[in-house]
Amino acid sequence: MSPKLRRNFSGAFQPKSLGDGAWQLSRPAPQEIEVILRNAEHGAAQAFGADPIVDLGIEWHAEKVLLTFMSGERAESVAAAGAIVHEPLERLYESLPLASIDADARRFWRRVFRLVRIPGGRYLLKVLTRSRGR
Repeated sequence: MSPKLRRNFSGAFQPKSLGDGAWQLSRPAPQEIEVILRNAEHGAAQAFGADPIVDLGIEWHAEKVLLTFMSGERAESVAAAGAIVHEPLERLYESLPLASIDADARRFWRRVFRLVRIPGGRYLLKVLTRSRGR
């Protein structure tokens, strides 16, 4: 099975019924994770029980999702139509190659916006850009 089709999580998850077969499994620590289940099988409430869920494994198949976990002292499994795993990542955007504006570019854009704000500045800017393009 492809590693992208199975995920394993340790820690204690708290199940919460959202109604109509939807469930939310939340783990606040060590890293916050939420698992949202859609159309879980009818026996999900009994399988989740009152104890926290530990050692959660999620397998995505073509038409269903299978969750396996420990609840109390017993191993359980629940099938659902879909599952979404939400893992907030700190400093997510720091790793992306986002554009940055240097001092010269900031100065240029400040002048452009200052020129546009004065009466008739928009037309002057249009004239200046036409003469630069030729």
